[in-house]
Amino acid sequence: MKIVITGGSGFIGSTLTRSLLARGGEVAIVSRDVERGKRELGGSRSGTETARQALESGALRVISWDDLATGVDGADAVINLAGASIFGARWSESQKKRIVDSRLKAGEAVMEALGKAERKPAVLVQGSAVGYYGLGREPVDESAPPGEGFLADTARQWEDSTKDAEAMGVRRVIVRTGVVLGRDGGALEQFVRPFKFFAGGVIGSGKQWLSWVHMDDEVGAIEFLLDREDLSGPFNLCAPEPENMTDFVRTLGRVLKRPAWLPVPEFAIKAALGEMGEELILSGQRVLPKRLQESGYTFRFPKLRKALEDLLG
Repeated sequence: MKIVITGGSGFIGSTLTRSLLARGGEVAIVSRDVERGKRELGGSRSGTETARQALESGALRVISWDDLATGVDGADAVINLAGASIFGARWSESQKKRIVDSRLKAGEAVMEALGKAERKPAVLVQGSAVGYYGLGREPVDESAPPGEGFLADTARQWEDSTKDAEAMGVRRVIVRTGVVLGRDGGALEQFVRPFKFFAGGVIGSGKQWLSWVHMDDEVGAIEFLLDREDLSGPFNLCAPEPENMTDFVRTLGRVLKRPAWLPVPEFAIKAALGEMGEELILSGQRVLPKRLQESGYTFRFPKLRKALEDLLG
């Protein structure tokens, strides 16, 4: 299977790339800097012997955005995960514009490449996030409408950026991803850090929901959706049992054998992070993977404790 991935050197994309290569696929990663992309894939963050060997053999390639149309023509699948991180810098108006524009430009580039392709891929996997549903404590599944707020607006626009693929005869799958728990970075690293200094504790009210997913299930679900020719539309990529912040932090403390005794008050998060803290940390969503389970996907890590023990053990 020949697959083109935008965002393939990122936190999720790099793990997905390695898994697809292990399955015997041929992967082309899209990068603004081809040589830098090759170094990242062969370096300490995402590099493995498999990736290095794949680069040498040609099973793994790095192509420029200018060559995207050539890469897409004849590919079996395109996976569009490209977009600036929503974490890190405080959400100024310029930062929010950067987050949105990076996703829309990637979607536009993918659509332009699809339009030029003589032999179009069979499937497009379009990235998105559970932020699509807005903020709230009531459980929602894929049938729920988009919510309100910056995250919801961004996810909706991100999804819409490739909606015309279906008119071209390309099966389109939308993956609305929760908080991905993985090794070597991501949200889990941020949660673990204070526990290392015996300063872990509940963040905010503790009542906000965290729709999480183990990296193995994030990748496994994407591969499942690639293979299932009968599936299209939105799928929530999150574990079937979301946790509220209090239970998440206490479970993390038990796995790390550290106390969760030092709470972080809401006002401190708001003062430090503003709107980003309000939406990303203090609110949250309670999202269920209804369509994924109905389609027959079996989660490797449906329970939080087992997921954390695997990642931190």
